[in-house]
Parts: sequence; structure tokens; C-alpha cells
Amino acid sequence: MIEASGLRRTFGATLAVNDVSFHVKRGEILGFLGPNGAGKSTTLRMITGLIAPDKGTARIKGVEISEDPLRARQGFGFLPESIPLYEEMEVIEYLRFIGGARGLQGRQLEDKIAHLSERLGLSVMLKRPCGTLSKGFRQRVGLAQALIHDPEVVILDEPTNGLDPRQIIEVRELITELSKDRAIIFSTHILQEIAAICTRIIVINSGGLIADGTPEELTGTESKGWQVIVSGSPLDKDSCTKLCLSAGTTGSPGESIHAWAGEGDPNLSQLSAALSENGNSLLGIERTRETLEQVYLRLTGARGGQR
Repeated sequence: MIEASGLRRTFGATLAVNDVSFHVKRGEILGFLGPNGAGKSTTLRMITGLIAPDKGTARIKGVEISEDPLRARQGFGFLPESIPLYEEMEVIEYLRFIGGARGLQGRQLEDKIAHLSERLGLSVMLKRPCGTLSKGFRQRVGLAQALIHDPEVVILDEPTNGLDPRQIIEVRELITELSKDRAIIFSTHILQEIAAICTRIIVINSGGLIADGTPEELTGTESKGWQVIVSGSPLDKDSCTKLCLSAGTTGSPGESIHAWAGEGDPNLSQLSAALSENGNSLLGIERTRETLEQVYLRLTGARGGQR
């Protein structure tokens, strides 16, 4: 549904995006993750035809955007980072204008506006000029214009920017609902957004793609040590030090969870015997994996780039 191949873009002497390639299938929500200034928005602008790549190609539903931009744009809806609203237009006039440009008219257009307005909480704002809207309502109008023609491909650049917590949850639910028969790119720098709804994640930093996989694949690649589950009375600080365990956190009733703090891997028989001498027992031990946040920080560090 979406194919990017070898995308490259410079601005003067600055390399903003360098050899970025990926694809998105129907039913996928691709989280496009990276720090502010990493190259996310520049990549999306190339995919949607707003700027031309210096090198590489982008296809929407098999149509190369540089060769047939009008046909390619019929197949997707796009919410850009900065929403191009006509400030003097009422919201309903703006949505009618966008819907008409997308080929909708009459009852079909009015029904679509009513449905999206209800779904996005815009009904009370339809007669307000776009220029008077708060950031959150501008964002919702932007979502409505991106979805008004029922596109099979949806590209969203920071879609929850400016929304309150309840609105963020509603937008997440809408994106999940839409993904059943669509391909969606969801660009953000907020890890919680990615973790909540995305089926696959791409990490971009300093203009380059540095990771691509499901959340489980990304968080399952690096072991962060061992987690030890202990029963019995909570271990005091001296006991933890003696047993090479971190201070415990509460698990199930009568259990505490510790991280292995010794060098190398724990010797299970020695650890079990030492716990028994202390009046405790070893209930379990398992490898721990990186969280998505830890993966992100490891991959991106403190480097920046261009939007």
C-alpha cells in the first residue's frame, strides 16, 4: 500500500533524509518514531508529494507520486504537522470544500461530515471560523479532512498534538478502528502513542532509518539481565547485598521481585541455597528484556537531525 525506496533529501549542505526505505501493508499501523528533528516530517512530505526527493521513489497503492501525483493523492489522506486551514472559513464550509475537491457531493458529503464531526467531537464547532479554533480543535479538523474521502492509506504526522488525554484516547481508538482495512503511518516522538496502538515501528534518527520491527521484536533483542522472584519475608538491604540482589519490589502476596546484581549469570543452586539459609525460597528466575523506552534511548542517544 505504501512503498518508500532509497529516499534522500538535502537542504543546502544539510542532509535531512538519507536512503530511507520501508513499506506498509494493509492492516498495519506503522509507528514512525524519532526525536524532534530526526527527519520524520521530511520523509512524510516526500511520500505525499509535498516535496520531491533528491533521490529515491515513493509509491501509494502502486502509483509513483512523482510520476502521477494527482492519481496517487486520490488514494491517501494526510494530516500534516502544520494544518493548512482557511482561517476565514467556517469549519463546515472548509470540510465541504475539501470533500468537494475529493469528489464527494450532496447527501454523501453531508453524511460524511456529520459522521466525522460526531466521531471527532466537532459538532459544536461546525459554524465557527477556522481561525478562531484552539490548537486541539484545529487538529481535529485536520483529522476530519484527512479521512473525509475514506482513503485506504492514511498518513498522520503528530495526530494527537494539542489534544487532551480523553481526546488522545479517542483518536487512538479511531486509528485502531481504521486500520482494519487500511494502511496507516503514525508519526510521533511520543513513545506511549507508539506502544499503545502500533503493530510495527520504524525508528529514524539523524535522517537515517536505524530500526524496523514489531514492538516485540525491538524489545526482545537485548537482554537486560535476570529477574529473581523470591518468597518469604521481604529481604532487608544487607541480605540483598549478600545475595547480589537489588532491592525488591512487591510481586504477588508473599513474593518480592529483585534484579540480579552480581557479575555474569546467577548460579541457580548456589542462589537457591543462599536464599534457603536466609529463610526464603527461590520461586523463579527469568531473563528481562529492554523496554521500548530503553530501546529508543539506546538507538537514538542524544543525536538530532532535521525535520
